[in-house]
Amino acid sequence: MDWKIELIHVPVTDVDRAKAFYVDKLGFNADHDFQVSDEVRFVQLTPPGSACSIAIGTGLGGTLEPGRQDTIQVVIADADAVLADLRAKGVEANGVDEQAWGRFVSVADPDGNVWTLQQLPDYSQQA
Repeated sequence: MDWKIELIHVPVTDVDRAKAFYVDKLGFNADHDFQVSDEVRFVQLTPPGSACSIAIGTGLGGTLEPGRQDTIQVVIADADAVLADLRAKGVEANGVDEQAWGRFVSVADPDGNVWTLQQLPDYSQQA
């Protein structure tokens, strides 16, 4: 039986500011933006090429404070290219951190939620 991660909640303080960052700066697709009630707004955003989305909004529950999400890691094809693209868009990004298990770039959203972007090693070149 397959288990597929569908949605990860990313807590933010300003939904519109966060949505603009993820869509305009990181290139996420804005899938849904629904004001469900006076207390609940649900925004679903999907990274390019990903089967898993993030949810930001108000009244979504959860106990994680904005800026505390630092456990999301995504795979990218080329760390140097992604770092250059982010910086060209005015996004502050750290990298490239070279490790035996990959090359890493990190970026934080306006609230300080940190994303780790990993270029996997070329395992065909290892003995």
